[in-house]
Amino acid sequence: MKRKISTKIKERGIEGLLLLSALSSIMITLSIVFILFYEALGFFKDVSVWEFLTGRRWTPLFANPKFGILPLVTGTLLVTGIAVAVALPVGLIVAVYLSEYAPFKIKEVVKPILELLAAVPTVVYGYFALLFLTPILQQLITTLSGFNALSPGIIMGIMIIPYVSSVSEDAMKAVPMHIREGSYAMGATKFQTAFKVVIPAAFSGIAAAFIVGISRAIGETMVVAIAAGMMPNFTFNPIEPIQTLTAYIVGVSLGDVPHGTIEYKTIFAAGITLFLMTLVLNILGFWFRKRIREVY
Repeated sequence: MKRKISTKIKERGIEGLLLLSALSSIMITLSIVFILFYEALGFFKDVSVWEFLTGRRWTPLFANPKFGILPLVTGTLLVTGIAVAVALPVGLIVAVYLSEYAPFKIKEVVKPILELLAAVPTVVYGYFALLFLTPILQQLITTLSGFNALSPGIIMGIMIIPYVSSVSEDAMKAVPMHIREGSYAMGATKFQTAFKVVIPAAFSGIAAAFIVGISRAIGETMVVAIAAGMMPNFTFNPIEPIQTLTAYIVGVSLGDVPHGTIEYKTIFAAGITLFLMTLVLNILGFWFRKRIREVY
């Protein structure tokens, strides 16, 4: 009887700890959102939302400040688009090879190397983009600026390949073997089975991998801060210097701007914009994965 009571007490204690952990994570998330919105409201008391959303000049630290967020948004979308164009197809091809073609010994070598790419500090990637890739691209594109969106975009794409390939491979490995065997029994080749059977069956997980990769690209800071130029230009031209939302937040957060000023509060306005972009992306990803599961 005493053992049963002590066991119940331990179970209740463990349940309480688990509940506390879950609630603490929720509270931390709500606290972050509250701080962002609270500080951003102070910014929007002095700057109209319309000017913020539609203005094409972002110069909050100048003598005649302008607070149009569009240059930072376009810079973020431009670099993210380049990174996604590199990472998604390459990551998917790597995942197909590791899941369907690679012998066990090769897989043992390739997977750790991919994981090492994810472990490299982003500062190293930033200087690699600036000092190695940009000079090479300048030989191919003579009008390419020393700071540009193309070079950090490509490097960011390489940087997030491990995230896309790893999650995609796990999704494809989860496809039951009898589905592949049924495809082979119908006369399909390994290539046809991989791309017409396995990928559609695992597309929910692959879509999750794509969302992880895109979110990682949107939130990247150091690569663009080092190699993109820190210039808020309203442009979709990848050979020009740009500035992203994260790079601007880092630049202002270094301590040169007095706390409590309108210039300081711009980092919370930029943070809210980044938060909403990521939120919309995750909601769309959740909806898309749900639709894919219903189809397949």
